[in-house]
This record gives sequence, structure tokens and C-alpha cells, in this order.
Amino acid sequence: MSAICFDLSSFQKEPVVGIIRGVAEENLSDVMSTVISAGLRFVEVTLNTPIALHLIQKASKIFSNQICIGAGTVVTLAEAQLAVNSGAQFIVSPTLNVEVAEFCRQKSLAYFPGALTPTEIEKAWNAGATMVKVFPASHMGPEYFRVIKGPFEKIRLMAVGGVGPKNISDYLSSGADAVALGGSILSPARMSNKEFSLIKKEIEVFLLAVRKFYSNIN
Repeated sequence: MSAICFDLSSFQKEPVVGIIRGVAEENLSDVMSTVISAGLRFVEVTLNTPIALHLIQKASKIFSNQICIGAGTVVTLAEAQLAVNSGAQFIVSPTLNVEVAEFCRQKSLAYFPGALTPTEIEKAWNAGATMVKVFPASHMGPEYFRVIKGPFEKIRLMAVGGVGPKNISDYLSSGADAVALGGSILSPARMSNKEFSLIKKEIEVFLLAVRKFYSNIN
């Protein structure tokens, strides 16, 4: 089977990215199997995870026919290049890096740079962002997305940080085009302690809330 590449139309049907940070190599296969069985289709491995590039390469080799794997916390062009060479199918950054944006454009890769203010969001979008990652979303709240969408209705936004089953519908109904789940579910401690059944259950609850929102508006 061929690798699953990032496809925006597929992503928009269930726009959820799982953030894997701090996973140890000995737990990587179990974590990946868990998120796949829970129903996630897109995950990023953050580059501030020890031996992250090796983990991306290993995960891509084993699981890329089942899930789309990207690289997160990418802050330089060199990191983006190394991540893609390791098998990353999309790039996520804490801020906008115009060199990374241009690299992703040339490679036809999805790019999710972080931004917060209206000026930052507009600049990231104009640089070629697939979606702009608004982080930390919890500090701004769902209403912030509604406000931003006023003048920037065509800019796609991802809510990252503090998003969970109880407020997913608030963010999505306010204009967020995607959401992310991370440390509250995929914490390093949980992964290290092999709490895979709990991780799977909470991802399923998260995804159920997303699916419920879209089923109610369709």
C-alpha cells in the first residue's frame, strides 16, 4: 500500500491533528497503533522530542499507509528539509518562517504556521499557510475566532491549545476550521506508563465530538 499524503479535502472532512510530543522510541509503535485504532488520520511528531527525526522516519516506514504523519515545532528551513527527508507529509510551526513557507510551497506540502494577532494571522496566510494555527487558543477563547473571521472569512484557522470535547463545538461554530489534540491526552507520562486504553478512549471521545458537530450542521 502507498503512503497516505496530506490532502486538504480529506482533512476538512474530519479536521483533527494529533500532537505527539515526548514519546520514547520503545513506545512509538504502540502509540501509533493506538491513535490509528482510535480513528485519527493525521498526527505530528514534534521536533523537540528526542530523536524526533528518527521517530518520524520509523513511524513513516511502518504506518504511513494507515495515517498521515507530519512534523511539528519546525522552526528553521533546515529542520523542515530534514523532516521531509525523514518522511514528514506536512509541517507545523509555532510561528511563521517565510523560508519554511516557501519550501513547503515548492514541495506542495501543507504548512501550518502559528500566529495569534490579526496581523500575524494575515501575514501567515499570505505567506502560503494551508491553515493558520492559532495558539494558545484557550487564552483567546472561541469568540476570538468569530472576531478574526469577520475581516478574514477566507483564512482557514486551526485551534490549538485547550481544545477538548466540552468546547470543540464552540470553537468550530465560531469559525475554527480544524482543531488539535495533544498533551492533555497524549501526555509523555501516559505514553511512558503505557496507558494506551485510556489514550484511545479519550481520542475516540474527542473525535466523536467533532463528528457530532459536523453531523448537526449537514
